[in-house]
Amino acid sequence: MNYDDKSEINCLELDRLASSYDYELPPGRIAQNPAVPRDSARLLVVHSRDESQVSLGGMGKPTHSHHPFRDLPQLLRPGDLLVLNNTRVMPARLYGHKPGGAAVEVLLLEPQAEHRWLALVKPGKRLKPGAKIIFTSSLTSPPSPTPHTPHPVLTATILDIDLATGGRILQFELPQDVSLIEQLEHFGQVPFPPYITDSEAQPEQYQTVYATQWGAAAAPTAGLHFTTDLLSKLQARGIEQATITLHVGVGTFRPVEVETITSHQMHGEWIEVSQETVDRIHHTQARGGRAIAVGTTVARALEGAAQSGELRPYRGKTNLFIYPGYRWQVVEGLITNFHLPRSSLLMLVSALIGRQRLLELYQVAIDCQYRFYSFGDAMLILPEARCF
Repeated sequence: MNYDDKSEINCLELDRLASSYDYELPPGRIAQNPAVPRDSARLLVVHSRDESQVSLGGMGKPTHSHHPFRDLPQLLRPGDLLVLNNTRVMPARLYGHKPGGAAVEVLLLEPQAEHRWLALVKPGKRLKPGAKIIFTSSLTSPPSPTPHTPHPVLTATILDIDLATGGRILQFELPQDVSLIEQLEHFGQVPFPPYITDSEAQPEQYQTVYATQWGAAAAPTAGLHFTTDLLSKLQARGIEQATITLHVGVGTFRPVEVETITSHQMHGEWIEVSQETVDRIHHTQARGGRAIAVGTTVARALEGAAQSGELRPYRGKTNLFIYPGYRWQVVEGLITNFHLPRSSLLMLVSALIGRQRLLELYQVAIDCQYRFYSFGDAMLILPEARCF
């Protein structure tokens, strides 16, 4: 398709509308269980455009190919660098009740202070500041509480409403030297996304094999396809690895609820990009290698650490919202799962290869029976496929 100036402007306007990121997905394409083994998942590889069409003034015809994920070492080049998110999903979903007996569900998002957490709660309208919640340990005969063993009952009080997320600020009642994270192993459950309704997956299958840093409320799902053996094969081929930490929270999975996406406010998520990772990326790019982000969370962390115009070590929060028109600073290629309509993740990927092209590729994936969302298949966007 050729674009004159007017239609190009219209395209840019459409890129700013949430409804432009809609697509129809048959319910049966939502993966309920992960691929076993992990690297047997399918991989849609996005190559360069048809340059003959580009030279004629068109957008170019997308080219793509289909592979098992285990083919990744042959799809990348020696000297490339994979950047992984090493966050680990907390047992962040808690079930409890009010003193009167009414059931309560809590999803912890991020710590605010000692034993104080931001959380999403159900039913929200009935849980106002001052309300108490009682959680019961899953252990049948809990030992006497110590800093390393669970209290038989865990309680929390709602302090305030967080207007930015619609969540609640919860103050847990624990001794000063007791970690809530330790208690979550006995009171909490690893939270699967709400669209996973009929799964036989075990909690560890919702963790990457390289997850080390507790703190996420959801998994960085592009990384779920890696096995330790695949990581070793990549290393043996000369494809290096580095890590960042982004604790996945509401900023990643909160839906875009406004039609004009430039009005959407991203909630900040905690990231850490180390000096070692910055040095590895600079060294890789200086010798002609390419920085490939494993997941939208890695892309957001790296770009968030480069907002000064240069990638630097960073530890703190980022509320960076990436959508078409964004000028990429660090990321050259991307491994990503297939995302929900109207999500900020879909908009981020569109910023890399173009919204229309991405939706065309999603239709290819649907037609070819790919599996979607957290436990689904993946897409590799090679650097030569970018739209800039």
